[in-house]
Amino acid sequence: VTMGKYTVQVLTGVIVGAGTSKKVFIKFFGTNCNSKPYRLRTMTGFWAGSEQKFTIDVKENIGELLLIELEAKQRSMVSLTDDEWFCSRITVTTPEGAHKLFPCHRWMSRDKTLVFRDSVAMLKTKDVAPELLAHRQENLKRRRQDYNWSIYAPGLPHSVHHESTCSLPPEVRFSFTKQKAFLFNSGSAIISLSFMKMQLKFPTRDSWSSFKELNGVLCIKTKTYEYVQENWRRDDFFGYQFLNGLNPMIIRRCSELPEKFPVTDEMVQGFLPQGSTLKSEMEKGNIFLCDYERLKDLDGNEIKKKKQYLAAPLCLLFSNQGKLIPIAIQLNQEPGAGNPIFLPSDSEHDWLVAKTFVRNAEFNEHELNFHLLQTHLLGEVFTVAMMRTLPSCHPLFKLLVPHTRYNLQINIMARNLLVSANGYFVKFTAIGNDSMTTFLKRAASSLTYSSLCLPDNIKERGMEDIPNYYYRDDGLKMWEIIYKYGTKKLLWARFTNVLHFALYSLEFVSGLVSHYYSDQDVQEDKELHAWLTEIREKGGLDNRQAGFPESFCTVGQLAKFVTMVIFTVSGQHAAVNNGQFDFGGYMPNFPSSLRCPPPRQKGSTTKDSILETLPDVKTTVNTMAIVYLLSEDSSDR
Repeated sequence: VTMGKYTVQVLTGVIVGAGTSKKVFIKFFGTNCNSKPYRLRTMTGFWAGSEQKFTIDVKENIGELLLIELEAKQRSMVSLTDDEWFCSRITVTTPEGAHKLFPCHRWMSRDKTLVFRDSVAMLKTKDVAPELLAHRQENLKRRRQDYNWSIYAPGLPHSVHHESTCSLPPEVRFSFTKQKAFLFNSGSAIISLSFMKMQLKFPTRDSWSSFKELNGVLCIKTKTYEYVQENWRRDDFFGYQFLNGLNPMIIRRCSELPEKFPVTDEMVQGFLPQGSTLKSEMEKGNIFLCDYERLKDLDGNEIKKKKQYLAAPLCLLFSNQGKLIPIAIQLNQEPGAGNPIFLPSDSEHDWLVAKTFVRNAEFNEHELNFHLLQTHLLGEVFTVAMMRTLPSCHPLFKLLVPHTRYNLQINIMARNLLVSANGYFVKFTAIGNDSMTTFLKRAASSLTYSSLCLPDNIKERGMEDIPNYYYRDDGLKMWEIIYKYGTKKLLWARFTNVLHFALYSLEFVSGLVSHYYSDQDVQEDKELHAWLTEIREKGGLDNRQAGFPESFCTVGQLAKFVTMVIFTVSGQHAAVNNGQFDFGGYMPNFPSSLRCPPPRQKGSTTKDSILETLPDVKTTVNTMAIVYLLSEDSSDR
């Protein structure tokens, strides 16, 4: 018997404004027939956070319950407000005692109907009821209208077509709490650097008169900020940041010096153990290289009508007794008389300005490539492709959707406020003109699948054995937690000194994928392969050299890819984002721009010329505010 009393429990979301005074109707869809709409009668309305129970005597013999439909109508013909309702979930108990949970998590506008299926994840090949297959298709049809593609710039990953955050579907926009916190933070960042009440003292000159003046800009600082301010000149801290700073991904083991970087044994013999050579230390795995070739021949921006400068340096480092020390720096890619190789034995100011140009190159690589492109823009491709190809009942949609939360809104804001024609990068960075787009295209063209899979990336760069590489150690643990491991306890992993990231799981990705898929299921899942195809085509990842899978044949291949997606938008993003103020707030350690060209000869740099090279006061203050804002914790995780 499938007619009789149905118990319906309705949970309204806790989001501000989630409640409604509308008349709400529910309709049941079954294998035999559909019921008429039944009103959920309540004297108080559906207020935010409320959970209300209703008993409905259904007259129709609907058969097995498949779907429910919700409709909200105004109580009167005339209404001054739309009075939207955010329904979190519906739980239905059938006359036979079966409990079915229907996740909603949607805003309902006036006179709109929404149809939901229960919470059980299901592959399309396992769905047999025509009503469920039709709902699956309708779900994707609506999503493809809501989430269309747009070309941000040729040669770069495509973006969602929405130009304003207000036009995004409500369920992927910031909640009221996060939106207000973000706006408050951004509005107050330059004045007080937000909640920490860090007071800025604005000098009236363009240039800083001394490092002492610069050191006094903030009254309140984090411990890491203070450490950076005190130690940024030290060679061992300079080297440490390549392993555990904001950008621990560009360094790689050097087994042979490139011809464009003609460092000789005579140059560096004073920095190697007695009697040792570059070749012997390379064979031991102790020599490392950072190459900023993507910055080659890029023209610097103008800030306040003053020319800014970029370099494309190469930096050679030596690992010894647990420390990584720079031993040679060349500031441009083509060797020659006007492009000297700077050494630690040079004058203090020559060596410091060489390291400063490397740190500016780090700013560009970190912010535009490893942060913006490899986490935000790729994360947007993963998200939009998921929305367009995986229906809500698909097991991978249920797994991935929490990890994509807010990605689209944040990226739209970044395009409008940071990398737009009037955004931060154009106003306050040396790369913020056409060179920014050129650089991003170069970075995008060099993306590979293995570079996004941390275990493969570590191996490719030859970074398996260097000591004190905490990004590697904690990152590999994180990867394994996401992919396979898991525990009944809460696992905490310290990730590059800035992230405490938790996962609670029992065999997370591989366990879930293995539960729903066999190898044959993987091969036959057309929705899954549509997701992969959109990622490859819209992410610009469909060239064979990039090594991205063209299809999935096994459970293992799928589990690795899903692990890469989750790691990219969670742990990897946190590693390159959360420490921006700690490591980058002190401007000399992370200059967004440099006002003098790279020195063409040794002996020409003085203390005053270093201050003249560093960013002006306004650029410094705005960059401090930006990295502080980007480092802030979410207000409603």
